[in-house]
Amino acid sequence: MKNKLLILLASFLYTLSVQAQDADEGPQENVTVAVNKRYTTEMNNLAKRPAVKQAFQVILELEPQTTRELIMLTEIPAPPFKEEIRAQKYAQMLKEAGADSVWIDEVGNVIAKRKGHSGKSTVALDAHLDTVFPEGTDVKVKQKGDTLFAPGIGDDTRGLIMVLTVLRGLEKANIETEADVLFIGTVGEEGLGDLRGVKHLFSENGPKIDSWIAVDGGELGGIAHRGLGSHRYRVTFKGPGGHSWGAFGMANPHNALSRAVYHFTTEADKFTREGIKTSYNVGRIGGGTSVNSIPFESWMEVDMRSESPEKLQGVDDILQKAIQKGLKEENQAKRRGPDLTVDIKMVGDRPSGKTDPTITLVQRTMASVQYFNAKPELRAGSTDSNIPISKGVPAVTIGRGGVGGGAHSLGEWWMNKDGHLAIQQALLLVLAEAGMAKGK
Repeated sequence: MKNKLLILLASFLYTLSVQAQDADEGPQENVTVAVNKRYTTEMNNLAKRPAVKQAFQVILELEPQTTRELIMLTEIPAPPFKEEIRAQKYAQMLKEAGADSVWIDEVGNVIAKRKGHSGKSTVALDAHLDTVFPEGTDVKVKQKGDTLFAPGIGDDTRGLIMVLTVLRGLEKANIETEADVLFIGTVGEEGLGDLRGVKHLFSENGPKIDSWIAVDGGELGGIAHRGLGSHRYRVTFKGPGGHSWGAFGMANPHNALSRAVYHFTTEADKFTREGIKTSYNVGRIGGGTSVNSIPFESWMEVDMRSESPEKLQGVDDILQKAIQKGLKEENQAKRRGPDLTVDIKMVGDRPSGKTDPTITLVQRTMASVQYFNAKPELRAGSTDSNIPISKGVPAVTIGRGGVGGGAHSLGEWWMNKDGHLAIQQALLLVLAEAGMAKGK
């Protein structure tokens, strides 16, 4: 009875929020698109094949192991820019699961390759290694009933376990694909990591990838086919500083920053009230040494987002003008001493874009969701898929299943309520994209 109550409570809480993709809490702007019957038939026929049925059964039987490994991997810290220890363990797990080759690339991504029969194309299944939590965060998993609590347990450690279990399902059911399949754990998906892992994969030094499937959503059914672009800046106003009485009249970096924030938010508010949704946020501010000192620097970190590259650039332009206006006004207001300067550093650049919902990958993703009696919901997300989407490579981000919440918080939780269905859906989608080898 207690477990049933916990399930009901968790499910209720889950309906009140959409699980975060890069902490994007809040209502999603979903798109409704019909699924072509061709892909519904394809999924139904594929799922009926004996080897696929066997792989589904393997996934179900592996549930106790996937839970144990979820706990184990969650308890290996992976703070921003320090994913190495988790990466090494994950590489070992992929090798033991049967990948033909496993390596860690120059930036720290874990890549496992399962060779296809023809190898003429490559499908990638990805989840990210890093969490948002700083070094020293307690990541010990606590269990209450059927619910697991720990920072990062859902976002995106559960995704890593899904990727690993899909590989195991293919291996244990002896399924051979036509295309090569890469099973990937990326670095730098969160925050100031700025998608550095997936950016490297799609650089000149990365492997050729023809189809990209990321696991970084919440519920079974959520499909991110649109990349939510973002620009992030760290802006620092600098001056000599001095005593609040003795140096009074010198330009104050805090004043310049305050002026810039005022001008930025005033104009950005007008700009973002019309057209496609565009957001802006001054997220962090700092600087100064004491209440009786003119600070020698004042800094802020700013985040701006939009699905529209034009709107994103528009709000960015407003920020740049506001910074220079704030600087100029404070320098003109000073009574003595040198002018302030400003340093503007871009610390995040996630491109926006869209994968057409009528293309094969999106249609297959929707059809695979429907096969498991869930409702496909197309939406935007800020995930690893932003990069391939921006480069014209078919890409989607799918959900990790189960129920959960509190992403990016110390109280993050996840419960394995039919979580195996999301893994089976991922396997079915990978098979549809990679193709089962003829005669197999």
